[in-house]
Amino acid sequence: MPRMLAVSDEVRSEIGDDEADRLLGGAHAPDSYECTSCRTPGDSLQEPTSTVLFVGDETAVLAFAHARCIPSQVVPVSEEQLVGAVRSINQAQVDAPAPDVSLLTGAVPGPAVPSPAQSTAGQPTAPGQAAILGITCGLVLHGGTGHAAVVVEPTGPVGRPGNTSGTDEFLDLLQDAGFQPVTDLDKTPDQLPGWSVLVAMGKLHAILQPAAAGGSTGWWQAHQPLQVTDAWRFAANQLTEVTMYAVPAGMVGRQPREDLLRQALERAVALGQVVGASLPLAGT
Repeated sequence: MPRMLAVSDEVRSEIGDDEADRLLGGAHAPDSYECTSCRTPGDSLQEPTSTVLFVGDETAVLAFAHARCIPSQVVPVSEEQLVGAVRSINQAQVDAPAPDVSLLTGAVPGPAVPSPAQSTAGQPTAPGQAAILGITCGLVLHGGTGHAAVVVEPTGPVGRPGNTSGTDEFLDLLQDAGFQPVTDLDKTPDQLPGWSVLVAMGKLHAILQPAAAGGSTGWWQAHQPLQVTDAWRFAANQLTEVTMYAVPAGMVGRQPREDLLRQALERAVALGQVVGASLPLAGT
């Protein structure tokens, strides 16, 4: 049965007309998949689906995404990163299922094909139910100035202690901590006292919150420090702050380009589903 697949000209050029036609005919395309952007289930028989080709120096991996999340495209990555992503997929098929999350820099997308910049995120230690958080780093324009930003999105609902209803209170918890609703992406959010972003040796290590006994403690910590782009690090150092946006699970997803990340954030802002703050930069 034919799939509702979009194969862009650049993807077709990479995989060839014969393979593209086989995909469109359903030969090598799955009925169901996990969207490489938002990581929620998709069905190529029932909804428009994009083909996304991750290309290394010698290896290429084809992934699928909701067409509403990202268009069909070719995403260049290093061979080392792509081999590591494939290894992660193979290992995930052997191990017991467990939620994972990509830590992304710049325009690197997350999987279904796990992101080349992927590692397991730390857990939030702020009040409320622990959840695994995805951190996406990218430049977001405020007016004409590029600001280093992190977008925090949990893999599922986050509730207050004792809440067993499954109600998502992630944004409420952050507003209790001082984050404010974002109504305009062009405006820089106010700084939040006591919070900061730790960058050391050119890598993102943690988001810090005030500790009850004074000083700071980790709210989110990377299991493996995340390499950020030179442009992101330059903007953070120039302004000595990082803008943090937070959204509920599934609201923004993993976008392959910064313009698409902004569009996804703008949609979330229009729905009243973004809180944010400017956090001073700790480290360099």
